[in-house]
Amino acid sequence: MKVFIASVLLFVGSCATIRHSEKISNLKNSISFNDKSVVEEYLKTITSEELKIHLIEVASDKYNGRMTGEEGHNLVCDYIRDQYKNREINAPELVPDYYQKVPKTILPNDLNASQNIIAYIEGAEFPEEYLYITAHSDHEGVIDGEIYNGADDNGSGTAALLEIAEAFSQATTDGYRPKRSIVFLHVTAEEVGLYGSKFYSENPVFPLENAVATLNMDMIGRVDNRHKDDENYIYVIGSNRMSSELHYITEEANSTFINLNLDYKYNADNDPNQYYYRSDHYNFALKGVPVIFFFNGEHEDYTKPTDTEDKINYPLLEKRTKLIFATAWYLANSKTRLKKEII
Repeated sequence: MKVFIASVLLFVGSCATIRHSEKISNLKNSISFNDKSVVEEYLKTITSEELKIHLIEVASDKYNGRMTGEEGHNLVCDYIRDQYKNREINAPELVPDYYQKVPKTILPNDLNASQNIIAYIEGAEFPEEYLYITAHSDHEGVIDGEIYNGADDNGSGTAALLEIAEAFSQATTDGYRPKRSIVFLHVTAEEVGLYGSKFYSENPVFPLENAVATLNMDMIGRVDNRHKDDENYIYVIGSNRMSSELHYITEEANSTFINLNLDYKYNADNDPNQYYYRSDHYNFALKGVPVIFFFNGEHEDYTKPTDTEDKINYPLLEKRTKLIFATAWYLANSKTRLKKEII
């Protein structure tokens, strides 16, 4: 009897393994960039030079470290908003000035009221399905007389989000409007506890039940100590936690266009750093939205006043930004909506 039961279990397990392999094979075969030349055309619009212009501005001393609720952060939000206005990328109807007010009452440490910045491009075929691309605009302000410029954290993500929005805007102008709507969301109050993204997730301008995915970038302009000898990498966190399809889409985008080393070290459930829970994507994950967190890891200038723009690796920032754009392109333009399924 024991031998028979063992044989049955072995057979069932083998069948399950075959079905699992078939599902993965079918999934990989379904992910392809048939419009590869079109994607490549708009990848070219994302350049180190333009990223540097944005990042130098965002991380400049004049914004006094962009502390939530303070004048410096308000002014850098004006700069970000002006980029969307200048590119004629629309504000949502519910927040026609691009600013979602984040009230003082929900912020800690007696901070002043602040704002998330929201712009979007309406989808051509599925306008009520939304892809979110996010980064946080705030940093730590002035501490003991020193300005914390936050060039990597998160000037890099802010600059990347602006470049990605510009690329999609140019594609739209040229007749390649995305099939799904894309929301470009710069959130406030990340450094003090993810309050801006939490506020958005609880007061969404677009219904989160219609959100396809959230791609979040927080610190993507530097190299950590683990990769000093091989800087061609990016940490990818969360891609397989709600959707195997999302995971494979990112890998396909990378292998087709970019060829970074995708490092999943910090995606492990037992990783002591627990980065999955520490940036703005997590508030979307709590609402059931599949997420990816793109991250370069910590370095010697993390949360220090020495995190300045001259230390940014701009060619690497360009490659990472292009990966996020290519991933977003597929999610926004695929024939079918991303499946929330773990294989």
